[in-house]
Formats: sequence, C-alpha cells, structure tokens
Amino acid sequence: MMSIRQRKGAKASEVSEDGAAQQESVTPEREVPSGGCTGRRLWQILSLTAGGAIALCAGVLTSVYLATLHENDLWFSNIKEVEREISFRTECGLYYSYYKQMLQAPSLLQGFHGLMYDNKTESMRTINLLQRMNIYQEVLLSALYRALPVQKYLEPVYFYIYTLFGLQAVYVAALYVTSWLLSGTWLAGLLAACWYVTNRVDTTRVEFTVPLRENWALPFFAVQVAAVTYFLRPNLRPLSERLALLAIFVSTFVFSLTWQFNQFTMLLQALGLFALDSLDMLPALKVTWLYAIQVAALLLVCALQFFNSMILGSLLISFNLSVLIVRRLQKDLKTGNLLSRLGKLSLHLLVVVCLTVFLNNVTKKTLNLKSDEHVFKFLKAKFGFGATRDFDANLYLCEEAFGLLPLDTFGRLSDTLLFHAHVFVLGVTAAAALAVAFRNLSGRPPQEAGACTVSLRPETAYNLMHTILFGFLALSTMRMKYLWTPHLCVFAASGLCSAEVWGPLLRVARLYTPARMCVLRYSVPMLILLSLCYKFWPGMMDELSELREFYDPDTVELMDWIKANTPGTAVFAGSMQLLAGVKLCTGRTLTNHPHYEDSGLRARTKAVYQIYAKRPPEEVHTLLRALGADYVILEDSVCYERRHRRGCRLRDLLDVANGHVMDGPGENEPDLRQAAHPRFCEEVRRDLPAYTQLFTRVFQNKTFHVYRLARDP
Repeated sequence: MMSIRQRKGAKASEVSEDGAAQQESVTPEREVPSGGCTGRRLWQILSLTAGGAIALCAGVLTSVYLATLHENDLWFSNIKEVEREISFRTECGLYYSYYKQMLQAPSLLQGFHGLMYDNKTESMRTINLLQRMNIYQEVLLSALYRALPVQKYLEPVYFYIYTLFGLQAVYVAALYVTSWLLSGTWLAGLLAACWYVTNRVDTTRVEFTVPLRENWALPFFAVQVAAVTYFLRPNLRPLSERLALLAIFVSTFVFSLTWQFNQFTMLLQALGLFALDSLDMLPALKVTWLYAIQVAALLLVCALQFFNSMILGSLLISFNLSVLIVRRLQKDLKTGNLLSRLGKLSLHLLVVVCLTVFLNNVTKKTLNLKSDEHVFKFLKAKFGFGATRDFDANLYLCEEAFGLLPLDTFGRLSDTLLFHAHVFVLGVTAAAALAVAFRNLSGRPPQEAGACTVSLRPETAYNLMHTILFGFLALSTMRMKYLWTPHLCVFAASGLCSAEVWGPLLRVARLYTPARMCVLRYSVPMLILLSLCYKFWPGMMDELSELREFYDPDTVELMDWIKANTPGTAVFAGSMQLLAGVKLCTGRTLTNHPHYEDSGLRARTKAVYQIYAKRPPEEVHTLLRALGADYVILEDSVCYERRHRRGCRLRDLLDVANGHVMDGPGENEPDLRQAAHPRFCEEVRRDLPAYTQLFTRVFQNKTFHVYRLARDP
C-alpha cells in the first residue's frame, strides 16, 4: 500500500523564507490624526493600501507554503508520472482523470462530447458525466491549458495543482477580508490568516487531497461569506449593494458548481438567515435577496448539469420557496408583545416546515428521485432514529470522517489559543445576541433602554449564527470541520479586535474609556501574533526542511501490469477507491467508482463487493459478468482488514446486509444465520476446481491479486 518514506540520497537543503513578515509599527486605522478631512482621507487610503497588501502577501505565502509541503512530502517533481497519479487517492484520482481525458482528446469539442457520452466510467452504461459529477472545473482548466502559452513551461499536472494551491491564496484573502470587515481593522485579518496556517491540520487538507471537490469550492464559499458580511452592513450606497449582490451571486454559483454537497451547506446558511430574520436581527429585504440568490444559483447549476434531479429535489430549494411563500401569506409577523410574537413565530415555523416537507416530497415523487436517499438513511441512523442494516448507510457510519469530531481537535486548537479566543468572543457576542433578540421580541425600541443599550450589528449577528450552525455540523461529522475551523479563525480574530466585544465588557466592569478599549483591541491580538510566531515559527521551518518520498511499489506494479497485459477495452471490478486509480493510470473501464451520489451506482458497488462476502463462486461470477467485468482485483487490505473494529469492517457490513453471522468473537443479531459458503476472497486463493474454472489468477504481489473471469458459457 501507499506510504511516505524518508528520501534516499536526498540532501536536505535549507529553506529560505523570502516572504518573511517584516513587522512594522501599525497605527490603528480608527485613530485618525488631526488635520481635517484631507488628513483623515489620506490616513484611510494608507490604511486600506497597507491592509490590502498584507492580505495579498498572506494569501500568496500560504499558497506557497502548502505547495511546498506537498512537494516535500511526496517529492512530486522527482517521481514518475504513474506515481504522481497514484498519489491522487480515491475520488481525487477519478476527478483528475477527466482533466487528463480532456487534454488527451483530439479537440476540446471532442473531449466535451466524450464527457457527455462516457461509457468507460461505468461498464455497459453511457452516462453524462457533466450531469452526474461536479467536473466543470476540470473542463475549464483543460481549456485554459490548451489556450494559454504555458505548455512549454508547465506539465499538465503542475498546471492543475498550482491552480488549486493558488485558490488557497483566494481562500486566505477572503478570510482576511471578512475578519477586517467585522472588526474594522486589518490586524484582525492578519491574525485570522496566521491562525489558519498554524491550525493547518484542522483547517485544510489540500496538500494531500489536491483534486478534492471541497478544495475547489471552499475558497468561493469564503468569498461568499465575505460578500454577505459586507452586504449586511447598514447604510450601504446603492452601487455598493449591487456590487455586493453580484459578488454573492457569482461566488454562490461557482461554489455550487464545484461541490456536490453545496445544497446541504447552503441549507444551513438559509436556516441561519431564517432564524435571524425571525428575530428581527437582519433586514428582511436583504434576507429575501439572499434566499433568491441561493435558489437562482442552484437553478443555474441545475441547468448546466443538464437538469440534475438531485438539485431540483434539494431541501434548500423547497425551504427557500416555502419561506418566501409563507412570508407573503403571514402578515404582521414582527408586531405585538412578547407572547403574541412567540405565538406568531411558532406558527410561522410550523407552516414553513410543513410546506418544505410537502414541496420536497412532491418534487421527489414527481422526479422519481432516489440519488440522495443514502444521505437521509445515514442521518437517520447516525442520530439514533433506529438501527439499520442498510449497506450504504453503514458504509458512511463506519468511516471515521463521518463520525463525531475527536476531542483532540480542541487540544490542537487550544495550543494556538484559537479555541480559547473563540469561546471568549462567542460568549460575549452570544450574550449580546440573546439580549437583542429578547428586546426585539418584546417590541421595545432601543431608546427605552437608555444610553447603554446592547446592540449587535447585522453582519456580526450573521457570522455568529454561521459559526454556531457550522460548529454543530463539525461536532456531528468530522469531515465537515473544514467548513467550520476557517470561520473559527475569522470570528475569533475579528472579535478580539472589535469594539463590540471589548466595549460592553469594559462598561460592565465600569472601566470604559475609549483609550482603554483601543489599547485592548490592538494589544491583545498583537500579543497573540507574537506568541504564535515565537511558538510555531521554528516548527514550521523544520516542517519545510523535512523531505519525504512517495513510495507505493505494489500499486505501481499493478498499474504497469494492467497497461502492458490487458486490452484497452478490458473492464475491471474491485474496490471503489482502487478503481479510481485504475481509470486514471490505465484508462480501463470500471464497474464502479467512488462518486456515490447515484442509486444505480450504489447497487453496482454492493454487487461487486460480494467478492469480499460469503458467496459461492458461481454467484460472484454471475454478478460480475452481469456488469461486464473481465478482471477482478482483490486486495489483502480489504479481505483481511483490521483497521476498523468488528462490525465496521467491510466484510462485516456485507455479512450483516446478507443476513450472515460476522467473523470472530463477539455478539451477533439473533436472526443472523451461518453462511452456507466460505468467504470468496479467501477461498479463491486456494485454487480449488470450483473457483479455477471461473477465475484464473493472472497477477499477484504482496497486496493485490488479479483474476480473469471465464467467459459466459
């Protein structure tokens, strides 16, 4: 299996940091020197220029840092092309294969046609990949590589990975700008960027999963959050509002186009907007615009994906339409005393939920939509609404990435002071939000509370709700922490630099003066920045000087054998993860693959995986030949898996789904029975006549065993 090892004969060269940050004495933007309007305007221009330059530097340096880690970890520039492709593991390899396919096509138009009528990704089926998968980014990138004069200087793989590492610069710059907008000082942006880098293990995984869809999408989601933050500011000029709306629409559209989980992410965002609008903490008209943009962006993506039914049947579209309809029908929602408003809100919530469920069910039945049913089965089982033997749901439940967020995550976040700062800022802003919400529900105008009225700006309220909702998502599903932790950096940094946090605290302590507040909001972030540099800079330099090498000889041997010894039309069966690499490295046809958002593919995968179940050879042969398979690849790491606990090994999931008792000591469900046949992947190695007449071993090494299937009689 693939591993990373120390390089042999490689001399560790010293890593120089040309972009070392040169700390200059920074004067707070809001402390404007006297000298009238001209001096004030000049100061604002200087501050904006300095902040913008630092944002650009922070983004570029982060991009270079992550690209260097990727190179140092794999020795990417030195390994063979097949090793580079194998390093794009699981679904990453599948996505990259379409970029490679587009470049190998005689023309861009023929490549596009090949994606629309693809018969190599799934055997015996012709599918529209542009409808099924989010691969427009690969199409665009291949077109750019053909059109731009870079082919003499950059190999296709470098053009691809450098684009993704370049998007990290956009990502960090967007986080920086969001923090700056919330706090009023670019010092918050610098702190957010530093926290993003020092918490790299929990904020991104781009350096080892380069083509993953989230690495394309999340930078644009961060841009959208920055644009929404700006749009929610009060008293914007009409031109500024229109530009903000344009930025929100474009970023929402690109985010939705590049990631299949877009609808679930934006549903959380819509729920947050709904809650804040119901509590009268956001302008209703602006919230309506945001609902409309979400729906418009998704419908445009749906059209580009040839009317993908999974998008049309999404909960997001049903929810947003329901909110807009009910709002038109239910008048005077935000009037009356506390009890009256609570009653109206409860009714409003009930009607919206019922209408959402109704619209969603009608849409799914009309379209006969089953593509996302595995998600709801998974959620139902995960949150304890009954145990399930469903193979697809259990496949997710048993993966660590879809489990609860490990507690050691908070330890790592605390080491950089990020978690402590976030809890502090969250506590203060949440208390302010509760006070404002209660006041709004009570129908009391702010003036009644006097000069010390607690307030919360709309953009701060939105980011507070954003971090809470995505925090719960991250706690429930570890893979989704990458949606939360970058915003954690933004929210904590902006809060430490914000007058909204320090002002109320000083007033409560009866210590408030403008000078004290100014000292706190600038000195605390600067002290944290200095401590981060002191604590983590040496480790980052050591990390950059540590050189490793990609090493997976067994998989390389397998791919080389397939290319040399099998016809180009051969069809291969095996595990989803391995077959993605087979398609990328050899171009052979697959029976199944890791893009799991299709009910037909899930049925195929379960059928193929019977090679690891207790099935007779005749039945396995029939199942595989029904999918057109010519060869099947068996992996020791799957057949004799020890990584997962009993009950979560792939063979256990298959046994339970087939009604068989699991292997090894431990309890079994009372209705499970002993299988009538031994496990196929174990027995086929014994070369018994019942197996050899149907399966002929043609290749083996320490990890893989390849069998050629006998033709149907």
